[in-house]
Amino acid sequence: MRRLFYLSVLVLFLSPILALAQSKLPPERAGQIGAPLGKIAFIRDGDLWVMNWDGGNQFKVVAAQNADGRLSWAPDNRRIAFCRRGQIDLKGPDNLGGRHNVYDIFIGYLDSAKTNTNWWFRLTNDLGARHPEWSADGSKILFTKDLNANLANAVMPNYQTCMTDTTGETQEVLTIDWQNAKRFATMPTMAPDGRYAFVLFKSLTEGKPAGVVIASPELKSLTDEDLTAKAKFLPRATAPAWSPDGKWIAVIQSDLAENGIYIVSPDLTEKFLVYKPSAGQTLQTYPLSWSPDSRWLTFALQDGTIWIINITGGGLKQILSPGVNMAPAWSKKT
Repeated sequence: MRRLFYLSVLVLFLSPILALAQSKLPPERAGQIGAPLGKIAFIRDGDLWVMNWDGGNQFKVVAAQNADGRLSWAPDNRRIAFCRRGQIDLKGPDNLGGRHNVYDIFIGYLDSAKTNTNWWFRLTNDLGARHPEWSADGSKILFTKDLNANLANAVMPNYQTCMTDTTGETQEVLTIDWQNAKRFATMPTMAPDGRYAFVLFKSLTEGKPAGVVIASPELKSLTDEDLTAKAKFLPRATAPAWSPDGKWIAVIQSDLAENGIYIVSPDLTEKFLVYKPSAGQTLQTYPLSWSPDSRWLTFALQDGTIWIINITGGGLKQILSPGVNMAPAWSKKT
């Protein structure tokens, strides 16, 4: 009965495109698609690397050894926000506890990479920050924060969307009722005009995301009322990324019927297939990343290969061979 109630609530703010054919974006809608430009950052064996868009000129930026998850370039193309993974091993007086991962966000500098790969700036220090994304104007970084990460006796995490300045000194939780939240938000991404999207979980005990929420800046809670009035919902989607021009959101859908990478319009009236994995291929579910001109996407497969593809589904190119590669992120400028 409880599950039926939850599904009925979601229907209140489902988009008009719950069931669209897996069509691709017509070339005339895509506009002129030129050769890809810029650089792509990625993680290799826990270190932060950068390469040309075609896989050439690879160099290490930070020898972190434990980098993990989404990367995001600053608009100046000189800094990259990344996450490092640690671990807590807790054994309580009653022998309960166990190991769990903790995370914080750091900033690597391309200017120092050629001479010192052991230099970085620590942006957060409370063990719960992941999935950074730099704002279009370079003044803020959006990220996911587990607000229970530094509590040794926390029963469950509490993932919410947060914003910080680039020094880490001023942080804001966008969900005002986060202390009592029954739903959780991860992998946030922001449009140039301040709208944002994130992956919504009903509860972590269910293990799978409910889908992607596209929200106005006025969304201040994850209650039924606020989600219905101030958000749209794309079910069974994850890893969202807003295009630099604000026209599209790229998502991954992993259900059997629609497995693949899609772009959707922010009002969810249009949805187009970009890439469908072949048999035996599995997408890494880190947030996708756009080229500076909003015409190309980069993504990775579980075998460590890294690829690019344009928004019509053309131009597919493998730029890194299988290995310990993950989470590619395109630079903000060419």
